[in-house]
Amino acid sequence: MKTKLFFFLICIFIGSVAQAQRVPLKWEQVAPGVWKATVGQPDKVDLLGTAGGSPRKEALQKLGEQPFPLSLPDCNAEVKEGKVYLRFPLQAEEQLFGLGLQFKTVNRRGQVLNLHMDHYGGSDNGRSHAPVPFYVSSKGYGVLVNSARYITVYAGSAVRVNSEHPPKVYDRNTEADWSAQPYSDAVEMLVPTTGTEVYVFAGNTPMEVVQRYNLFNGGGVLPPKWGLGFTHRMPTLSTADQVEAEAGAFKQHGFPLDFIGLEPGWQTKAYPCTFEWDKTRFPDPAGFVKDMKAKGIRLNLWLNPYLSPASSLYEAAKPLSGSHTVWNGLVPDFTMQPAQELYKQLFKKQHVDIGVSGYKIDEVDGYDNWLWPDVATFPSGTSAEQMRQLFGVMMQRATAEWFKEKGVRTYGLVRASNAGASSLPYVIYNDYYNHRDFITALCNSSFIGVLWTPEVRASKTAEEWLRRMQSACFSPMAMLNAWADGTKPWSFPEVEKQVKDVALLRMQLFPYLYTVFSQYYLEGKPPVRAMNLVEGFSFNHQSEKAALDGTENPYQVALREDVKDQFMLGDNLLVAPMFAGQADRKVILPQGKWYDFYTGEYVGNGSIIVAKPGLDKIPLYVKDGGIIPMIPPVLHTPAPGEQLPLEIRHYGEAESTSVLYDDDGESYDYQQGKYMQYQLSARKNKQGKWQEKVVIENKQGVKQAYKDIKWRFMLPAGSK
Repeated sequence: MKTKLFFFLICIFIGSVAQAQRVPLKWEQVAPGVWKATVGQPDKVDLLGTAGGSPRKEALQKLGEQPFPLSLPDCNAEVKEGKVYLRFPLQAEEQLFGLGLQFKTVNRRGQVLNLHMDHYGGSDNGRSHAPVPFYVSSKGYGVLVNSARYITVYAGSAVRVNSEHPPKVYDRNTEADWSAQPYSDAVEMLVPTTGTEVYVFAGNTPMEVVQRYNLFNGGGVLPPKWGLGFTHRMPTLSTADQVEAEAGAFKQHGFPLDFIGLEPGWQTKAYPCTFEWDKTRFPDPAGFVKDMKAKGIRLNLWLNPYLSPASSLYEAAKPLSGSHTVWNGLVPDFTMQPAQELYKQLFKKQHVDIGVSGYKIDEVDGYDNWLWPDVATFPSGTSAEQMRQLFGVMMQRATAEWFKEKGVRTYGLVRASNAGASSLPYVIYNDYYNHRDFITALCNSSFIGVLWTPEVRASKTAEEWLRRMQSACFSPMAMLNAWADGTKPWSFPEVEKQVKDVALLRMQLFPYLYTVFSQYYLEGKPPVRAMNLVEGFSFNHQSEKAALDGTENPYQVALREDVKDQFMLGDNLLVAPMFAGQADRKVILPQGKWYDFYTGEYVGNGSIIVAKPGLDKIPLYVKDGGIIPMIPPVLHTPAPGEQLPLEIRHYGEAESTSVLYDDDGESYDYQQGKYMQYQLSARKNKQGKWQEKVVIENKQGVKQAYKDIKWRFMLPAGSK
């Protein structure tokens, strides 16, 4: 009897092991350097399909072919108990980035994350406004799980009994190197569904991986020109007259302004919303929009998508909405075309067709206690969980398509995004308000194909106000949000001049900024870049002094930590924000010579420097040979047909070439190749004197935006 029982238990054990056996994934190449594998039976709705981007094949071809970047036998999956289990290998010195818009840390290795759409709650636990299930490795590859589920990620935090690279076993009693988190050789994920698609992206560098990811999803967004100017959001119950007066005050104070945001009070009712103009505050919406545009000011409308019983759409929308309300408003099922069409009819009539330029899409992220619950149902059969992961992207795509049908670009704000959304014209914002963490989020946004803005709302001191404004002016959207307390750029008179100076500097840098965003579209390079994506800034860097300590080799020690308070804006400009209470700060320079943006003085090469800019300036550095095109300090971004003088700054001693991009700034003609590129080059002749050259290419009927082009060589003291 005992023998039979023993044999029976052995059979159960062997059977359970066989059932849990992981199966190598089967990969299909779908683009140069991009592979896809399918596990089980994927859901009908997913992240990439919802975002709707089409791969930019020609741009992907330019990046060239790459071999599959991971060990095939070590990429495994299984479907068990209605869930997908995934495992991918990790090497000892490998660092991981991405996995959502987090605010505290950049390096994800060792973290456990539940990628769940939510308002950020102060902890990097995966709940985020953009819980993108995509990670980028310092070894030159990325992994995306294309599932709109709450995915749990063990990013090198778990150790398997049968690991081929087990951690060393330490005795805590006697060995100082004991750790509560031993070395792990794998990324493991739990996807709570019966199947999913998995993508792998390869590259020679982490930046190339990010490029392939963005290009595979349609390339990055190229905003309209006005979107890169300064924006100001009005107090909630502002009237048309107050908005016009506010625009006049900006002009009087000499502050730039390109678009104004109207908060909930522009509607007849909000929380829930009607999306219809309140005629007591805005008696002639079409005339008001037209008058403001004539003054060079666009209008952006706040909304959340929850439909009020007072709306004319309410009864028609009921059968197309979820089982639960949000703030007593219907939640439309935007996976259904009839729901989209219903909203489209109203939005086009009330907003788009009269010239409104964009939206601020609020509260499509969380919290759990007021958003629809996971027990909610939707008429399409899409689960509440999937709807939460996707809703922000669906709103972005639908509204963007309405503007595209009209032939004009838009640029707006949103509280929720996800994988595949790089081509959608929205910038993420939230109600969190930690200045340092805002910069960390800027760095993290660059890995996952989203844009983020560190808006300014209020400050306790003039110093904090100025430091926040300086950071905002070097973000994807320069925004002051006065919806609650009516703050102005000049609210702290003692720093009004410094705030105006940095706002005007952003306007001067417009040609550079617009070119940086053109790279996002054409090449997939994010406009704001974490230092870990920058050439010459690597965890693998080792100085000639090999000892890893803070005295002999501080650069290497610094790189082993999170570098989360500085970033690159485009190829040439390093931004190192200052925070209230700081008189100086450390800046880590990549390999190569670097120069002070303001003076042209040499500052260092692959070293850690201490910046002491004073209160007036944000530290900015340009790499050797960097070319920065600039216009005069204007109050509005260039209008179609407008010509402005151009100064081209060249920094350092290296000969170089660069591209300045331009198009009409409003239409989608650039997608048919109707744009202009100025090929800029600076070289030395035989006598050692600088010779500059400008060649215009790809004109295709685009009017030249720049005239009186002059070069300025920002040379260190003593240089020729």
